[in-house]
Amino acid sequence: MARLQKQLVLAGSLLCSALAFSQAPPFGAETTIPSSTSPAAMITPAAVPCAKPASTFDLDDYNGPFSKLIGSVSNKVEIKTVHTPPHRPAGTMPCSLSSGEKFHLFLRNTFEPVNFMGSAWDAGWAQKDSDDRAFGQGAVGYSQRYAAALTDNVADDFFNTFLYPSIFHQDPRYYRMGHGSVQARLGHALSHVFVAHGDSGKLMFNYSEWFGTASSKALSNLYHPDNERGFGSVADRAGVSLATDTGWNVFREFWPEIAHTFHLPFKNDYALIHPPVRDSTPETPRTAEKSTSTSAATSSIE
Repeated sequence: MARLQKQLVLAGSLLCSALAFSQAPPFGAETTIPSSTSPAAMITPAAVPCAKPASTFDLDDYNGPFSKLIGSVSNKVEIKTVHTPPHRPAGTMPCSLSSGEKFHLFLRNTFEPVNFMGSAWDAGWAQKDSDDRAFGQGAVGYSQRYAAALTDNVADDFFNTFLYPSIFHQDPRYYRMGHGSVQARLGHALSHVFVAHGDSGKLMFNYSEWFGTASSKALSNLYHPDNERGFGSVADRAGVSLATDTGWNVFREFWPEIAHTFHLPFKNDYALIHPPVRDSTPETPRTAEKSTSTSAATSSIE
């Protein structure tokens, strides 16, 4: 019995060896490429390089009044803005974001200081209008309204910046046009709630904006006791939120001109073409004429 087992093991080993050697080419034989596969088909095309957006606002270069407030507003505008220069290499698109980068963008955009100031303002108006009466008045009522306003911002950013852009493979950022006529740029900003850039660079319907806004407004029914329930109420509040996002897009589009007007250190094509006016007083023609005559008189005396 033991002898039979040894023979079976030996036969199995030989069979495996034979199969292995039958699959390998003979020693010294040349490896040939099948005729059906051309050398061109084996070459993997190089990926088109993408461009990372450069920093457009340097707060270190600004020492004017309200520098912290201006820095907060600028960061809020620029965090989700991509500037595409008009003279970029053909086929070059801004680099897309991975899901992890979209989550990091959500965190950065959510915890900007200007968001806390905006939530404080919203909570104050809600207390003045006695919204969510169950919260009451006084410090306790205001703190509950403030927490609800903060939750609104976090939920809106979570759905619009991370969750749905990751699901639909869309870029949650705004692509600034930055050049052209005012009408063209205004139309570009207004259309962003309908048109988004996919991770592949192609234009597609902005599912993230609409699904994200609807989801955040539906979720707000859980912690806003006075919210009217039903589709109509959610649709009304979603419409207000979409209008607000559209206003932010217009502000993002024309932020270079706003920064240029207030002499802010904004780095972009507009600032290069239209340098800010300095505080130095130009020499008047009469003063220049007087200095020329004085120099001429001096040279004649010499």
